[in-house]
Amino acid sequence: MDNKYSPELLAHLFRQMTLVREFELRAIEERRRGLIPGFIHSCVGQEATAVASCAALTQEDVITSTHRGHGHLLGKGGDPKFMMAELAGRSSGYCLGRGGSLHIADFDSGILGANGIVGGGFPIAAGAALAFQMRQEARVALTFFGDGAINEGTFHEAANLAGLWRLPLIFFCENNLYGEGTPQHKQAPIADLARRADSYGFPGVIVDGNDVTAVYEATQTARSRALAGEGPTLIEAKTYRFRGHYEGDPQIYREPGELEAWQARDPVPAFRAELLASGLFEEAELADMEAAVQAQLDEAVAFAAAAPIPAAEEALQGIYAETHEGLVF
Repeated sequence: MDNKYSPELLAHLFRQMTLVREFELRAIEERRRGLIPGFIHSCVGQEATAVASCAALTQEDVITSTHRGHGHLLGKGGDPKFMMAELAGRSSGYCLGRGGSLHIADFDSGILGANGIVGGGFPIAAGAALAFQMRQEARVALTFFGDGAINEGTFHEAANLAGLWRLPLIFFCENNLYGEGTPQHKQAPIADLARRADSYGFPGVIVDGNDVTAVYEATQTARSRALAGEGPTLIEAKTYRFRGHYEGDPQIYREPGELEAWQARDPVPAFRAELLASGLFEEAELADMEAAVQAQLDEAVAFAAAAPIPAAEEALQGIYAETHEGLVF
């Protein structure tokens, strides 16, 4: 392993990747047990993309997320307690139990919101980037999306303006090869989606989405370009999701042996082995981090289970805004 990475950064990346993996597995289990209602769209297998990209950002930078966004939120500093409570529909959650898995937001952490609308985050992130530029703030916006969303009109509209105005915006494509159950080659006529950036006058970068340090470096470079006034970057991180599009998905679209081939490149154990081989960490240190994550998730589940369910009469709170005259629209 390259010694340019500090042990502190490497430990952070490993712990956060472990947290994302175990949070997803625990959420899946709690859905089976009945604590979490509705659907779960897990990012198991995509931990490196979420954690490393967010690690290259600052607290002041912002992200927009997707329906598969738990890893993004944890990577950006989200608290598992409030996330688990939100998934469980409890009033102690980030959005008072009203957003659920698909719509978590926390402005204090720079999380402008997960979004159940495919491509819904592009204009929000572009607007944030424009605000940073107009206010001359040293901040960037990063918008996460999948390979299916890059075919939405909102991507092209946002990319066109971002390229034209040189916005401090990072387009981060987590290409897990499937838009729901449709393989990428049936969605787009090109194999490398990063080529789309050429049309809008900014770089398109391809990175191994299972290589946590490669993702970190690519995002760092994109952020530096943005802050230097050089405009946006499109990062295409090629990765793979190990679970279905949603829990319960029959996954009949996968080719035989495909899942097993990608699981052999699982980013979490691969990074663990790399840390041990580097000589910077002992087995006991990594085991302690893993145990701490499990304890943190035990606390998160207990917090969510004990949290109150929102009262029915509160359902419309936060829907309408009041003017200074007290009128509701």
